[in-house]
Amino acid sequence: MKIVNDKEFKEVIKEGITLVDFYADWCGPCKALAPVLEALSEEYTEVNFIKVNVDESEETSMEYGIMSIPAVFMLKDGNIIGKTGGYRDLEAMKSFIDDTLKKI
Repeated sequence: MKIVNDKEFKEVIKEGITLVDFYADWCGPCKALAPVLEALSEEYTEVNFIKVNVDESEETSMEYGIMSIPAVFMLKDGNIIGKTGGYRDLEAMKSFIDDTLKKI
């Protein structure tokens, strides 16, 4: 999964479906979620999986109202189509992605 900063973010999300993982290096639940998302990124090849470090990309984090992490957003062509927060296991995260993709 690619780590994206404030400067790259808008360009990366402007087209297609993107899953954004807002995280921090010091966050335990974020560390637990990382391998789950990594595994799902191999399964959902139609979705672009990216990570945004909230400590290094404060502008983007503020724009999206990130108050707690991990926070996972699904975007289509730059527009939010789904979001969830906290650690989710593989099956729960897969359900979130499937349910969100059904809406589009």
